[in-house]
Amino acid sequence: MSESGKPILYSYFRSSCSWRVRIALALKSIDYETVPINLIKDGGQQFSKEFQALNPMKQLAIIEYLEETRPTPRLLPQDPKKRVLVRMISDLIAGGIQPLQNLSILKQVGQENQLAWAQKAINSGFSALEQILQSTAGKYCVGDEVSMADLCLVPQVANAERYKVDLTPYPTISRINKALLALEAFQVSHPCRQPDTPPELRA
Repeated sequence: MSESGKPILYSYFRSSCSWRVRIALALKSIDYETVPINLIKDGGQQFSKEFQALNPMKQLAIIEYLEETRPTPRLLPQDPKKRVLVRMISDLIAGGIQPLQNLSILKQVGQENQLAWAQKAINSGFSALEQILQSTAGKYCVGDEVSMADLCLVPQVANAERYKVDLTPYPTISRINKALLALEAFQVSHPCRQPDTPPELRA
């Protein structure tokens, strides 16, 4: 907590993990303070002992904590079957797609191979995700209510666009993403509107 009593989010404007938490905070109308953590500067400030001592949890655990302590609006459905689907989709994106195109992984594959590697990882994951969403989606990922799965989807689609992935084969993903980006919580949490967003990337 900050001196003002607000929760502190240690965040990087472009981080998918940070973006998911920002959306959750916005949806739940939780006022917070941002402390920028640059994932590139000095080899990645997230690797400092100071930051790792502050942040031992992963972002989905943080979202689940917010769900337990600030239960409205719900990001995990009350219906057990829907709740399992939300967690399954969230895990597929946050644990199966996004890590394969993290900065740390891309550095290992070499500059000349980064784009092809990221595209392959995203296309592989999106092929599975599209098939799942065709059976689970309503207006959003699972039915017609925004859930934790949607918080994971939008940042990952942004990454796909950043790495020039052709989204034509994924109409369900594209439709849901468009609907979510029309919501205020997804707009105010967008990377182009954060305190540490570089001037040339602001919108």
